[in-house]
Amino acid sequence: MKKIYLIALCLFGINTFAQKKIVVDVPNKVSEIQPTMWGVFFEDINMGADGGIYAELIKNRSFEFAKPLMGWNIEYPAEAKKEVLVKLRHEGEILVQNRMDKTSANPRYLTVTVNNTQKGELGLSNEGFKGMGFKSGLRYDFSVLARVITGSVKMHVELLNAKKEIIGSTLVTPNSKEWSKIESSFNALASEPKGTFRIWFEGTGVVDLDMISLFPSDTWKGRKGGMRADMIQLLADMKPGFVRFPGGCIVEGFDLNNRYQWKKTLGPIEERQLIMNRWNIEFTHRPAPDYFQTFGLGFFEYFQLCDDIGAAPLPILNCGMACQFNSAEVVPLDQLQPYIDDALDLIEFANGDVSTKWGKTRADMGHPAPFNLTMMGIGNENWGPQYIERLKIFTKAIKAKYPTMKIVNSSGIDPESRIFQHLNTELRAMNADIIDEHYYNKPEWFLKNASRYDSYDRNGSKVFAGEYAAQSVQTVSPNNKNTWQCAMSEAAFMTGLERNAAVVEMASYAPLFAHADGWQWTPDLIWVDNLRSYGTPNYYVQKLYSNNKGTHVLPITESGSTIAGKDSLYAAAAWDKNANEVIIKVVNVSGKAQNHELSLAGVKKLDPKAKAFVMQKDNLEEVNTFENATNVSPAEQDITVDVKKKIINLSLPAKSFIVYRVKVLDK
Repeated sequence: MKKIYLIALCLFGINTFAQKKIVVDVPNKVSEIQPTMWGVFFEDINMGADGGIYAELIKNRSFEFAKPLMGWNIEYPAEAKKEVLVKLRHEGEILVQNRMDKTSANPRYLTVTVNNTQKGELGLSNEGFKGMGFKSGLRYDFSVLARVITGSVKMHVELLNAKKEIIGSTLVTPNSKEWSKIESSFNALASEPKGTFRIWFEGTGVVDLDMISLFPSDTWKGRKGGMRADMIQLLADMKPGFVRFPGGCIVEGFDLNNRYQWKKTLGPIEERQLIMNRWNIEFTHRPAPDYFQTFGLGFFEYFQLCDDIGAAPLPILNCGMACQFNSAEVVPLDQLQPYIDDALDLIEFANGDVSTKWGKTRADMGHPAPFNLTMMGIGNENWGPQYIERLKIFTKAIKAKYPTMKIVNSSGIDPESRIFQHLNTELRAMNADIIDEHYYNKPEWFLKNASRYDSYDRNGSKVFAGEYAAQSVQTVSPNNKNTWQCAMSEAAFMTGLERNAAVVEMASYAPLFAHADGWQWTPDLIWVDNLRSYGTPNYYVQKLYSNNKGTHVLPITESGSTIAGKDSLYAAAAWDKNANEVIIKVVNVSGKAQNHELSLAGVKKLDPKAKAFVMQKDNLEEVNTFENATNVSPAEQDITVDVKKKIINLSLPAKSFIVYRVKVLDK
């Protein structure tokens, strides 16, 4: 009898648990969700630009790296002795020239001298960015700036596979005494993920070469010299509300001389001055001596990308301070004006009429219409009184000329540090528009902080969750992985961001891209190699949020309380006025499946059919790979709505994240 009683009690307990009711108060639109709520953060780290979304295949095309021939090899007959190479260099057959007195943006070029030279006797090869990816049948566009000094020199241009076999070729012959661009297009005859590029010289004469370039033809929107389409498509598929660019720590630079200067990234690519990427020297565990910024991807291209994918531009500018982890250089306050001018001129570049100086520059580059810039960041992860005093000067100058321009302000690097507390207090006293908070912590921190913004002042400064990523091991560890546990914890944290959209207006995961052979930092949202790309579990979490954003926050409660960790559940709800749908996001981080009744209160009529997008894995260490790119990704399911009771029976698998969309038919 006692046994029967215990079984009955257990069954009663299970049934009681199953009947726990979650309520969404549909008519109660708590606050607006900004169109910019979910965006992307781009920084040229992990070969994100050169060797990444910028589709150029030639490394060091203008010979401006610290070592002028870095990435290049002088080629000579395979049977020749090593002394031949020494002779070639000694006698100047391949010579690096410097025209510093004529131009400082791109001073170096190459002089090639040949004397009755046959194909195969003297050449140059380029290794690309961890090799070059070639696609069978695809057109490749070769170009070079050249001038003939004497004689006639033919250039046999070749694509090589990993075995050094020719899989594509063309022939060009420079014929102008003045610098001119020579172009030739040809197809690859086979696919190769680790190819190289080679030029053999033939003839008798002297020729100068610069800006040796090779692009695939399948760039984003087919633009010559453009971006890698598969990578940009992954961004476009997210439908981001904004793109933050160009970083990140590269905004600050190792020192002020190494800072990002947007004006130097405009105009013809041969006039854009290359600099060392600060990630070149940052990590001893991932050395990157060949990491430079060519700025073929510059501010115009960033704005154009935002235009292409319907995202608001969010440029970040240097505030007169270099990275405080490195040199910690600051520009004296009485010398800050050029930095302020850069901010004011950028607004004119983005929004100014074509009759203005910088508006005309934008128009001359191919975009007469304004880019509609509404916000900009001043400083990145800067802190201390020196940041505040510089920020006040910037803010005064920008607001005086552009009073509606929103300014994003740094709150340092650790959201729980004394530095953060000081900055947060100072910035709120200044009535700062937006405060940028960063969090790189273990998954447990993200679960614990899902209620972080519940008590923030609704009428004060807004928050930009500008950089966040759960760290599977620890911050900056090269062993961090993009695991399902990390992605699921971020999904739980993001319910708190969305629930508090009255405070949090923007959020973005960071870093965005990483090359499988050229990364410095992990985890990252999207991984690529020379031919392939895939989204991590974290990517699919971000995409689900961004694609199911909604326009207004709706209250979602269980027993009158916010769902932010109780019974291992996290939830947020939103109204999409454009689709007339309720969107519910629920995360179950526990190891047990849960059943709950979801009541949609305050509606008269519902569509009996609804959608669920389910991410679930029992193994928290699951990841995506090139070979299994969608291992952890959403599965779409049809669900049934009890239209009489206005409820959905939620079946929440263990370790899951689910987005529900339910259409309201009330008129």
